[in-house]
Amino acid sequence: MKKIRLYAVETKEVRTGENLVQLALDAIKKQNLRLEDDDVLAFTSKIVAYAEGRLIKLDEVRATDKARKLAKKFSLQPELAELILREADKVYGGVEKAVLTLKDNIMTANAGIDNKNAPPGFVVLWPTGAREWARRTRQEIKRETGMRVGVLIVDSGLVPLRIGTSGLALATAGFKPVRDTRGWMDIYGKPLIITRQAVADDLASAAHLLMGEAAEKTPIVLIKEAPVDFDDDAYGAGDMAMPFKECIFMGTLSPSRD
Repeated sequence: MKKIRLYAVETKEVRTGENLVQLALDAIKKQNLRLEDDDVLAFTSKIVAYAEGRLIKLDEVRATDKARKLAKKFSLQPELAELILREADKVYGGVEKAVLTLKDNIMTANAGIDNKNAPPGFVVLWPTGAREWARRTRQEIKRETGMRVGVLIVDSGLVPLRIGTSGLALATAGFKPVRDTRGWMDIYGKPLIITRQAVADDLASAAHLLMGEAAEKTPIVLIKEAPVDFDDDAYGAGDMAMPFKECIFMGTLSPSRD
């Protein structure tokens, strides 16, 4: 069996409007790595957002009364609370410094807004159109290199009652993000009933470990021999989203009425 290999790719600081495909290809070449068919190229959501110009200066945000109430309840800057309310599809509550929100059918803290690796006084929002960006990026890589690769956009995610962040796949292109193992047999011959493997999230967590959360400057990870099912028509994040009524967590939560 071939073994999966991951390589952290160091880059220069990303600027608004940056061509991330060229940035990635140049950095891969500089590290004497090779991009090959059936590789997966993982990008942090942060550099995608940077390239899109999704940086917001907090002192240019006007907080509403509702935002000030949210800020007071969870010890947030009122301007940050205002952005959370704008970006979130739903707000469920929270703890000090963090609000549990629904954003693009993903449960995340603070609607994905982050001040890590943002200039002082700024925050970074989630990228817009991450699914389409992944698809276009895959196509551009094919045009530039002739290589058929998968693309993965990675953000930090949380698991209930576990300390720390792990990787979360915001979007994919070129491979199936979920492997349906229902009906497969376990080692005792019993069929699996509900199990589906979150392949994209598993890869995102592996890449996230190398990307880091601080000043590593490795926002891209080259993944080789990934155990995924490549599919030219697979892109987006819809296959990863579970209906609320089937989710063990969402079935017990109600949106905040504050």
